[in-house]
Amino acid sequence: MTSADRCDRCGAQAYIRATLASGGELLFCAHHGREHAQRLAQMDAVIHDETARLSERSSVQA
Repeated sequence: MTSADRCDRCGAQAYIRATLASGGELLFCAHHGREHAQRLAQMDAVIHDETARLSERSSVQA
């Protein structure tokens, strides 16, 4: 994902992509991805999680 990908809930940078069985796709920031993780799992969504990039960024900025 790139910095142009935005959370469907709040507009922050997206780090989680959920692909639904129906073919739809949802993008979430780390916060909203965690908030909706259980429901997405129940829907058998395929999750692509790049939240590890957040810790990489913070260690580079330190």
